Amino acid sequence: MAAEHQTGEPSRKDIQLVITASSLGTIFEWYDFFIYGTLAASGIIGRTFFPADNETVQTLLAWAGFAVGFGFRPLGAVLFGFLGDKLGRKYTFLVTITLMGIATAGVGLVPSTASIGLAAPAIIIFLRILQGLALGGEYGGAAIYVAEHAPAGRSGYYTSFIQASVAGGFILSIAVVLATKSAVTPAAWDAWAWRTPFLFSLLLLAVSLWMRLKLAESPIFKQMKAAGETAANPFVESFTYPGNLRRLFVALFGIAAGLTVIWYTAMFTVLSFLQATMRVEETTAQLIVGAGAAAGLFWFILFGWLSDRVGRKLPIVIGYALTLIMLFPIFWVIGSAANPALAEAARRAPVIVSGPACHYSPFAKEQADECGRVLDHLSKKGVAYKTVEAPVTVVTIGGVTVADDTPELLDAALTANGYFLGKVIPSPGNIAIILGAIIVLSALAGVTYGPVAALLAEMFPARIRYSSMSIPYHIGTGYFGGFLPFISQYIVARTGNPYGGLWYTLAVVAMALVVTLLWLKDERPKASPAGQL
Repeated sequence: MAAEHQTGEPSRKDIQLVITASSLGTIFEWYDFFIYGTLAASGIIGRTFFPADNETVQTLLAWAGFAVGFGFRPLGAVLFGFLGDKLGRKYTFLVTITLMGIATAGVGLVPSTASIGLAAPAIIIFLRILQGLALGGEYGGAAIYVAEHAPAGRSGYYTSFIQASVAGGFILSIAVVLATKSAVTPAAWDAWAWRTPFLFSLLLLAVSLWMRLKLAESPIFKQMKAAGETAANPFVESFTYPGNLRRLFVALFGIAAGLTVIWYTAMFTVLSFLQATMRVEETTAQLIVGAGAAAGLFWFILFGWLSDRVGRKLPIVIGYALTLIMLFPIFWVIGSAANPALAEAARRAPVIVSGPACHYSPFAKEQADECGRVLDHLSKKGVAYKTVEAPVTVVTIGGVTVADDTPELLDAALTANGYFLGKVIPSPGNIAIILGAIIVLSALAGVTYGPVAALLAEMFPARIRYSSMSIPYHIGTGYFGGFLPFISQYIVARTGNPYGGLWYTLAVVAMALVVTLLWLKDERPKASPAGQL
């Protein structure tokens, strides 16, 4: 177990163990949570547990299952935040990582809907709930544990490794998927091997427990406990402590919501955009996004370190403002490089669907009218379109009317106008362009996300820090971020605009920028949270 000097100050070796064990545990726990999303983007989760006649519905249901886990993160934050403030940081996040590992392995053991019917999606949703509860307690515990060990003026740098570890979990999930796919045939992958990354969680759980059991309790928590100053009811005090309601408001709407939608857009939206919308071959898309995310990890460390010198607010505000300016152009670059033929066809021969009302519901098993059926078909193919109200349903491609809008003839007309509807692999030069764009997106995520663990730890008093930090963080990330893939995919399906889902990200970031500018105090950190009782 990590020792501490008699002064109560951890040694350099202790600090290294704290950061390593906390970061590895965070990587493993986010791997567990993200492996579902990585496979949902490829469609295998939907096919196995949420089969539907409508492919769009199947995709939306799979992302809804992803969102459920996020929806329960705030409840986990309340439960484990209470335990963390009452019983200690160390043992609380030992419990959370154990729960996460067991729930993740469970997903890999659930039979398909074809085997056990509706019990399959019900069990998956239950396991996602357990994952959400576990993650609600993990992040706050790990971030606070590191922050409370950090020496004065180094909290941003030390906790930036926790921030980078969140991205590390996403990268690990892609790496394990790709490694498993390379070791088996495509038929074996589709049949059973996709379950292996979920079961791999048990090995990660064993390593994480071994590392974290070596850790001592946070020094500041031991001081509070010895002095009898721990909170009687941390949850209640989080809402009654003087000035804390304003802090909770800023942490939720100004910090957690904004940084989360940027990060999820940079990772999950890009992955889904490449695979589904731009029709990039699945493994190629995963390799590109994984490599781009790995290359962008240093941004989190850089901006965490920088926040120790310039304060926490400035990098976050700059990151929000740059996101509002750059998000659409970055995705335009990605789209043009990922599938130039599709992008050129959409520019040269735009698809316009005219009809009465033209109502399209992505959730409908069968559309109400002919116009809706055409839009449904185009949406499944990833073809951008615009709608115009007219007495009868007519499809024009590049200004030329399609004589018959049956699916077969519509596909033939699209192909004749340069719309290649198969899977593509971008050229090496275009892959380099996509990687560069992802690294820029990672910079936008890093500048907003890197300083945040230190910022949130410093915002709240130690006696209620675990609860006060975790509750707004997981409400913000759980709802604003967790529902992002579902909402953005729904917007794309309804509008026919492959870039339409980005408006959700921009709306949340604009809100976060206003809240941060108006109400986040711009104070350069003078001490680490370890020095604050």
